[in-house]
Amino acid sequence: MNKDPSVNVLGDPLEPCSIDPVTGFFRDGCCNTCSEDQGSHTVCAIMTAEFLAYSKYVGNDLSTPRPEFHFSGLKPGDAWCLCAGRFLQAADEGAGPRIRLASTHRRALDIVPLEVLTEHATDD
Repeated sequence: MNKDPSVNVLGDPLEPCSIDPVTGFFRDGCCNTCSEDQGSHTVCAIMTAEFLAYSKYVGNDLSTPRPEFHFSGLKPGDAWCLCAGRFLQAADEGAGPRIRLASTHRRALDIVPLEVLTEHATDD
């Protein structure tokens, strides 16, 4: 698998999203992507209770630990590389979490307009 260039939506080098918990399609702490990443795990989102409940409701339970996959479950405040389509769906339904633009891969722009990402941006 060849990674796409590590560039964020601002055109700068992609910054890490989270090492604890370790995130990303490549589990490298960054929202890097490649052609094999069918879900486009490119949006660095800060989990909220509202978003975690929403994600579980629509069929992607991110809060329940799954030890068989070495996944301890996410909690509010954790950063995680979300699928761009799921982020857009949540944003459209009023449940979109805050995101880090510097840690969001530019390939997210294939799915999510920059204006939507900017509306959800945080500086932390």
